[in-house]
Amino acid sequence: MATRILFVCLGNICRSPAAEGVFRHFAPEVETDSCGTGGWHVGDPPYGPMQTAARKRGYDISDLRARQFRPQDFHRFDLIIAMDTSNQRDIELQRPSDSTTPVRIFTSYAPDQGMDHVPDPYYTRDFDGALDLIEAAAQGLKASL
Repeated sequence: MATRILFVCLGNICRSPAAEGVFRHFAPEVETDSCGTGGWHVGDPPYGPMQTAARKRGYDISDLRARQFRPQDFHRFDLIIAMDTSNQRDIELQRPSDSTTPVRIFTSYAPDQGMDHVPDPYYTRDFDGALDLIEAAAQGLKASL
């Protein structure tokens, strides 16, 4: 059973902190963290509009702070969840040769949603749509553990 799960997106201010916040709501017994493949927002809280959309659904993500993915995360976590294939590829490029930690696409846990990734609401502005996908995938992930 995966007891330590890392959620990863590009900047760690929208999708991955929302995924962490939603998943920790559904599975508080699992250790979670989130990060981004890019380092532009290190130390920043989640993006304001994402925090607002999450709060309206009962998820408080205000305590989270952005950090950048690093190779040692493969050894710290049992499962790494990417929000899209571009981030999955960037994560895999940092894989240590001795790591077998799986890296999965988050929406693979919600195949009935018909999406192969979680669109970035920083660009789409569809924070509720992203949260709909994140909630469905979080429930699927919890059921898979």
